[in-house]
Formats: sequence, C-alpha cells, structure tokens
Amino acid sequence: MGTTAVPDPNIVSSRQVPAAVQEMKKVVLAGNPNVGKSLFFNAYTGMYVNVSNFPGTTIDVPKGQLDDQTRLMDTPGVYGLSGLSEEEQVAENAILEADIIINVVSAISLERDLFLTQQMIDYGKPMIVAINQIDEAKARNLELDLPKLEKLLGVPVLPTVAVHNDGLEQVKLAIFTARLGNPTPDAPEPDEIKELEANIGHRMKIYGLRRQYVNALAAQVVKDTTPPNSVTQLVSQRIGQALLNPLIAFACMLVVLYALYQVIGIWVAGDLVGLTEGKFMLGQDAWGWPGLVPLMQNAIGQLVPQNSFLYTVLGGEFGVLTMSVRYIFGVLFPLVLGFYVYISILEDCGYLPRVAVISDGLLNKIGLNGRAVIPLILGLGCVTMATVSTRVLTSNRERTIASTILAITIPCSAQLGVLIALMAKAGGMQAWSVYCAVLFSTLIVLGTILNKLLPGRSTSLILDLPPMRIPNFKNIARKTWVRTVVFLKEAAPLFMLGSLLVAVLQATHLLEAIQNGLGPAIKAVLHLPYETAQVFIMGLVRRDFGAAGLYIMADHLSHAQLLTCLMVITLFVPCFASATVIWKERGVLESSIVLAGSWFIAFGIGALLARLLEWFPVLG
Repeated sequence: MGTTAVPDPNIVSSRQVPAAVQEMKKVVLAGNPNVGKSLFFNAYTGMYVNVSNFPGTTIDVPKGQLDDQTRLMDTPGVYGLSGLSEEEQVAENAILEADIIINVVSAISLERDLFLTQQMIDYGKPMIVAINQIDEAKARNLELDLPKLEKLLGVPVLPTVAVHNDGLEQVKLAIFTARLGNPTPDAPEPDEIKELEANIGHRMKIYGLRRQYVNALAAQVVKDTTPPNSVTQLVSQRIGQALLNPLIAFACMLVVLYALYQVIGIWVAGDLVGLTEGKFMLGQDAWGWPGLVPLMQNAIGQLVPQNSFLYTVLGGEFGVLTMSVRYIFGVLFPLVLGFYVYISILEDCGYLPRVAVISDGLLNKIGLNGRAVIPLILGLGCVTMATVSTRVLTSNRERTIASTILAITIPCSAQLGVLIALMAKAGGMQAWSVYCAVLFSTLIVLGTILNKLLPGRSTSLILDLPPMRIPNFKNIARKTWVRTVVFLKEAAPLFMLGSLLVAVLQATHLLEAIQNGLGPAIKAVLHLPYETAQVFIMGLVRRDFGAAGLYIMADHLSHAQLLTCLMVITLFVPCFASATVIWKERGVLESSIVLAGSWFIAFGIGALLARLLEWFPVLG
C-alpha cells in the first residue's frame, strides 16, 4: 500500500457544512454502474427508472421531485469523471451542477467504487455516501467498519439494502447533513483540479495519488471473514467463471435462444395467445362466450349498415375497433409480456454482462466492442429506445454502426413475439434456424462493411461484472409490468392510427389499387402473393403492425413464402417512431441513407432467400 497518508479516524473533517445547504434545490444520485442508484430514485420520486443488473441502461438524467423544495436527478453509472464517453460527460455535468450528491456505493466493491467518491470529494462537492448491498456483503462475509469510513471520508456514511427499501428513508432524512469531505492528500484545490485533469499528464498523476489513497483507506475498513470454500459464494463464482468460457458461453447462448423459442413461440404464442385471442377475442371454443370482436361487430352492425364505409373502418377486417383491439390485447400484449419476463430474468441474474464480455471479440470485427450489447439487447425490446441508448458507446463511429445495425437487423419485442409465433407455422425449428442464420449473416456482413468504410477503430471494453445471483421476483415483476405498460401506451395509439389508415384504404378501394400496383413487383422479386403488399404498407406505420398483418394471412402462405416474408419485414424500414429518433440522433443525411438502404437490403435478401428455398426445400 505504500506510505500514503490517511487521516486520523478520530479527527472529524474540519470542513463545515455549507451555510447554504438548507436552501439547496438540486440533489444528484451518482455512483458506479450496477450499484442500485435507480432504486433510490424510484423510491424517492415514485417514478420508475429501468432497474437492471446490466451496466449502462440509464442513459439520460431522469428528474423528479424529492419534495416541494428539492429536485432529484439520477445519472448514468460511471467509474470516474474523465469525460471520455458521453455517459461520463452527462454524469459529470449533472454532478458539477449539483448542490448535494448522494453517492451510492456497492458494499461488495468498496475499493473500486470509492475512487469516484474521492474524485467528487476532491471536486469540492458536499455529499453523503450510501453503502448499498450490505446484505450481499454479509453473504460474502465482508465486515465493513462504516463509522470509521465516515471519519476517514469526512462525509456521512449510511448502510442500505435498496432492493428491500432498507435504509432509504434514513438516507433521505440525512441529505441535508451533507458536507465537504477530506480531499486526497497532495491533490490540487477544488477550483484547480478540474482544469489540471484536462491535461493527460496531470490527470494520470492525480489519478495515481487518488488510487493509492483509496486503496489504503479501503484496507482499513473492509475485513474479509469468508470461511474456506463458502458454498454460496463458490457456486456463484463457478457459474460466473464458467459463463466466461467461450465454449460453455456459446452452448449456454444456444440453450437461452432455444428456451426463448419454446417459451415465447410455443407456450405463449400457442397456449396463452390461444386463450387471449382465440377464446376471449374471437370466442373459439369458449364455452358459450361469443368473443369480444364478434360482439363489437354486432354492436357496430346495429348502428350502421354492414356494407357501409363506416362499418368497414370501425368493424371490418382492419377495423379500428376490431383488428386493433384483437391484436393489441389478444396477441401483442401476451407476447410482449412474456418476452419482457424472459429478458428481465436474464438481466437480474447477471447473465447479460457476461454476454458482453464473450461477444467483445466478435463485435470488434464489426467496429464495436462488447458494450454495444447494451443497445442490441435493448433493441429486442424497442428499437426506438435502443437507438437513444447508443449514446453509451464511446465514439461517434460506433454509434453510427450500432444505429445502422439496429435499424436494419434487430426486430423489436412486439415484432419478434409475432415472428416467433409464426415460426411454428413456417416450419418450426428448421425455419427458426434459417431465419437466425440469415439475420446473423446480414448483421455480420453489414457491420463488416461499415467497419471498413468508416474511419477509426473500435474502443476497448471496460465493464463491471456483477455476481451471478438468483433473480429478484419483485424486481422482475415490476420491470416487466412497467415496460409492458409503456409499450402499450406507445403502441396502442399508433396501432389504431395504422389500422384506421389501412381500413380507410380498404374502404375506398385504394388498398386494392396499391396491391395491384406493387403486387407484380412483389410476386416477381419475392415470389409472394399480391396481398402481401399490404403487410409492407402496414409495416411502415409500425413493425409489429406489419407482422400482425402477416399473422392474418399466414395460413394462406407456404412455409417458404411465410419465411421469406418474415425475413423481409424484419429487414424492412423501422417504424415511424424509430425512424424519427434515428433522424434526430444521426442527422438527416446519415439516417436517410440508412433507411433507403434498408429497402434494398430487405428486398435483395428476400429475393435471394425465396429462390434458395425453392431450390433447396428444407422447410417441407
């Protein structure tokens, strides 16, 4: 540890509580990734922030009211304030503007987390420190001397277990006892340090002093009393290490994907959707229940003639009150709910960060690093939010590559749910295998081309690996429900708008005219019936709306035709909401090239796949 000076624990910091502390308005949550900051924010404001066991999921600075006088802000998890990435810049700006900082620190990685704590102290910010995950520290037989740590840091230190709300109220009550802490010995004054750290030479010297100081400090307050071969810790470590082995990780990923198909494609899409859509919506074999959709059609038919324009728009095949309700609540809701449950379990158990590590080498070949797994995984939920989350990537080059891949090759949760459901009709696991192979190959080829064309190279991966743990049921349920509700709030109005648009086109016979116009080209290029033109028209409104349109005509297509159509609508342009965000994030020129390119890629690969499936009929 060297001879680094550490303050006498019996001497309280000479820095006093600032006089203006009682009038402060801005309180900021700050800490490393994966320490539980968002749980604090949610508990204090009642606003839900994505709580995940995966670093980088908090991108912006969510804001809420702590009380009538105080605003609370959350920040992205960062390891330091070097400003090397956009998330560090966002966190740094919020921290420098803060009146008080609530620094959330993990009890199981005190030596690592206290570097950021000490950096904020050196910046001259009044703060309190919440030592979170105390329960996990106890499970690992780590003893923490928090009174001593409080005297060493010179700021209030309180224990918490945020997942159980333990200690959060005490932290809230202690906010206005925040004070300036003990700076790193020999470090510059607060009004000089930020400017000096802008110089790489000075920065490394200051960082070296701070790291030595923090190591010496942590050594005084942390005692590991782990007995040899503790079963719980040993099992967690062995599983975590095994998942970093390439062969085991690849086999595990195949199992995870197969389980996804079984859960969403077979059980949810088959049994659950059979109940919600077949029985409840359509009344099929529902023991006398006529079905919600027939009831609505009968009600509409009592008010307007069945061959009228208004009946077609409201209660027809694409009616606003029939198709929208049927597919939003009968099909999409259970599929999206099931998908989010699955992903939330993977997040909460600590599996996804290990996917990032294993995929780092592969992603390097397409100009990214393992950190890009964050937006790619989020893209399976919503491409719109995933495009925003590309801000966690360090360089503009990486953000361009990731945004393009998201726009073209990553299906969103609602679309993916319908696609997986349709795989059973397209040939089961054989269709699923061909689909994944084509999609993965497209991603690799597209990323490789972009990596060659764009100047620069991918940056190195720095990622915190949380321990493998049993998922928290309450956390999973809460995340799943909130994500699903957010999806419905976003999707339902656009879905109904798309339904209205298509219904009006059908009622005015313009849909038939468009099909007749595009039909010959679609038949010639993709070998699909004229009617599938409406699928692509619907897909322009929302990806899942196009998938829902395909769901209607799936029984009238061959296995090869259905798989070809599934492939094309996956690679086809993203929905209007996603396209708008891409324009906002990447600029008009870049996004226009991406969106136009998606047309050529989708129909080009679709044409090739259609012919290959005719020459080699592997789907039966």
